[in-house]
Amino acid sequence: MSVLNNPRRVFIAGHKGMVGSAIVRLLGRDDDCELILRTSDRLDLRDQAAVRNFFARERIDEIYLAAARVGGIHANDSYPADFIYQNLMIQNNIIEGAYRSGVDRLLFLGSSCIYPKMADQPMEEVSLLSGSLEKTNEPYAIAKIAGIKLCESFNRQHGTDYRSVMPTNLYGVGDTYHQLNSHVIPALIKRFYLARVQNSGSVHVWGDGRVRREFLYVDDLAEACLTVMRQEKNTFWSDRDAQCSHINIGAGRDCEIRELSAMIANIVGFDGEIYFDDSKPSGPPRKLLDVSQINRLGWTPKVPIDLGLNRAFNDFVSRCTSGDIDLSV
Repeated sequence: MSVLNNPRRVFIAGHKGMVGSAIVRLLGRDDDCELILRTSDRLDLRDQAAVRNFFARERIDEIYLAAARVGGIHANDSYPADFIYQNLMIQNNIIEGAYRSGVDRLLFLGSSCIYPKMADQPMEEVSLLSGSLEKTNEPYAIAKIAGIKLCESFNRQHGTDYRSVMPTNLYGVGDTYHQLNSHVIPALIKRFYLARVQNSGSVHVWGDGRVRREFLYVDDLAEACLTVMRQEKNTFWSDRDAQCSHINIGAGRDCEIRELSAMIANIVGFDGEIYFDDSKPSGPPRKLLDVSQINRLGWTPKVPIDLGLNRAFNDFVSRCTSGDIDLSV
């Protein structure tokens, strides 16, 4: 907490999630920053009146919009209505509420799934809306695209400074480990761990294992978010389309799911067979972001994937021991 007379009052929406908690860890070291945090039982971000009242009371200076309904392929495919409705409600209420209360600086966090399924690789920011989306996560992607366009529209009409970052696949401390609804890295960590402790001789992985994915450690994303937010307005927009508010955040390299599975199995200590089930959906053949724009702002990732996976696994074991993760679901 700042000891200065007029610290920036920064609201982090979704501070309990993996991304939000990483931003909290980073901003918590800033003496010129007072963090404003609310759990969902105190502030339902889907409730427009509650969000408007919150902003009217709290005099927020900056917002990091990391709150979202998220999940992997199974969750997106199983709950499409929840994914599009809840994400639209959360982001619309916060962005509109921010403008109503005079908040000029906001960072919206989206997802690389906004880009077309068959977009040229690596995917540039200008690829947005240039083709059809991947069907399994189309509702979620549409919600995130709407968030980008809402930021752009407030900037165009009202002169606000609302920026968006589109992260690649994220992992790290504080991840979600639901057996079916989690993303690929936490799902594989949990699956290989259970197989090891239960002395199972094999693990089945969704898809043929040949698709390529890019992964970024969550604390690297938090650093990138601060890099974007700390750019002066004129500097940030100077060499960009004034109506384009989003910028890619990624590692700049990818790997096959087969490679990833072998790395995680080795870290977890599972030495059995790995079978790939090509009857299950794999998603797009490749998803790699063009990160030249964020690199030009001076940011590059610091955590290599082997180190990040070890940190994620250690966090998983610690949370299992504390009872924070239920291995039965």
